[in-house]
Amino acid sequence: MISKGIKRLKAENQQFETKEKKAWSPATIIKNFICGAAIGGGAILPGISGGVLCVVFGVYRSIMELFSHPIRAIKKNWRMFIFVGIGWAFGFWIFAKVIEFLFAKSEMMATWLFIGLIIGTIPALYKEAGKHGRSKGSFVSMFVAFAALTTLLTYVQYGEFIQVTPNFGWYIFSGMLWGLSIVVPGMTSSSILMSLGIYQDLNSGIAALDMGVIIPWVLGMFGTAALLARLVTYLFEKFYSLSFHAVVGIVLASTIVIIPLEYNNILQLMAGILFGVAGFIIAYLSDKMDLKVKSEE
Repeated sequence: MISKGIKRLKAENQQFETKEKKAWSPATIIKNFICGAAIGGGAILPGISGGVLCVVFGVYRSIMELFSHPIRAIKKNWRMFIFVGIGWAFGFWIFAKVIEFLFAKSEMMATWLFIGLIIGTIPALYKEAGKHGRSKGSFVSMFVAFAALTTLLTYVQYGEFIQVTPNFGWYIFSGMLWGLSIVVPGMTSSSILMSLGIYQDLNSGIAALDMGVIIPWVLGMFGTAALLARLVTYLFEKFYSLSFHAVVGIVLASTIVIIPLEYNNILQLMAGILFGVAGFIIAYLSDKMDLKVKSEE
């Protein structure tokens, strides 16, 4: 009995050491940083949802747990959060720095790249949604989410919004929208802020590290995410199939709505499609090479 106990302890210690080495391996650190940078960079690109990219890179549920049960989440995944977080900040800041260039030169190309990336992950998302089975309610949930978000985002694109004067309160509101886009995959805060006429001021403030912009924005973002994350976590725990199929519907809607419709010529359209194909290939290789962020459970 004693020898068996010793062997079990040795096996557990060996597993722990292997896990520790893997968590701190250069490959894991680089992978988490790159995924974080992609999420942060995509979050600031108009029409792209940070929540969708969290789902795409497999970090969504860990982020929701961080907001809803921070102590438990940090104990389990603190290494992953460090490097994903650093990557997120880097990607967000870099994109804020170059956003004017993207608007002028390659916003359409970047959008097509992310469209391809998202489309390439939809089969895996659908498979994940059915992990615990599917029902008629699952498909109803997916359709309702798809229809609701398509209607909302179409209105945002083609409806008329009031123009606002940027100030502390509106920057908090901007952060609230960004927090909502983290918790609800597919909610594109940038598009709404562009319609309100505050996006450029917010982006310029973040790029310049203006604390008068960043502080209220961060307060609104993390406050909203913290308030809603517990509800979202509960829905996934109790109604996994319904909730995840709703996410699939949201991802489909957000992808369709951001497809660029205006082109200067056929060559520009073809270039956009090529960028979309490139994004699809990246997503395909990511799935095959297991490049998604892993929790440390």
